[in-house]
Amino acid sequence: MSSTLLYQLVHWDMASHKTKEKHLLAEEPLSIRVQGNPYSVVMRTPGDEIALVAGFCLTEGIIDSTDDYTAMGFCDGEDTNVVAVTLHPSRREKIPQILDRRSFISQTSCGLCGKEIVNDLFQTIQPLEDGVHIDLKTAVACLEKIDRHQPLRRQTRAAHAAALYSIDCDFLAAAEDVGRHNALDKVIGKVFLDGKLDQAMILTLSSRISYELVQKAARARVPIILAISRPTALAVQLAEKLNITLATLADGPGLYVFCNPQRLMPTP
Repeated sequence: MSSTLLYQLVHWDMASHKTKEKHLLAEEPLSIRVQGNPYSVVMRTPGDEIALVAGFCLTEGIIDSTDDYTAMGFCDGEDTNVVAVTLHPSRREKIPQILDRRSFISQTSCGLCGKEIVNDLFQTIQPLEDGVHIDLKTAVACLEKIDRHQPLRRQTRAAHAAALYSIDCDFLAAAEDVGRHNALDKVIGKVFLDGKLDQAMILTLSSRISYELVQKAARARVPIILAISRPTALAVQLAEKLNITLATLADGPGLYVFCNPQRLMPTP
């Protein structure tokens, strides 16, 4: 399982379109099972899974030392997304309250993977319709405005931001939070409570685009996501399925458009 995936994209450099290939960070779920039961699922970049689970178990208080477990390994081979942990009987007796505090109990399959996530979400979220278009220069200008809506970041250098705009790039709302997911929930909630969610057509993000952010935008029916940082491979896969346009600032001038470029129109 690779840590990166090679994707083809369109680079609009403010003058012309070019096709390029870029490596995107892989994002896959890892199911952690303790004593044969699902304990948690974490999204991670493939690699160092046993170390990740060991660190997770230590920081969660499941183990204190290597003597506290008798086995820690992949379920049915290293290509699976499941790691099982078996605790020493004496350790199990010490932490019953932790073992009862399982944060994830519904997924029992050893076949858990990013493709299943995309397919499951595709079954529950309707793809967005076409018909919305934005001028490419306007899209870049809209994304570059995000710094105006980050007072907490300017003070602390530690906050993410999300902002929503109409198709004409009229500002609707912005929000900041230490968590990028929270920032997006906040701004969607603001526009929803103002009764203007049907006007929200462009989402700008200060962070990278993970699949969860695509999912949230899809539920809010926002068809265009513009971000400072690049998406994960799983985010692109989900956006392709749900007909959401993903674009980020390019290394040079312009935008990298990762999927559904039909909504981004060249400047006349």
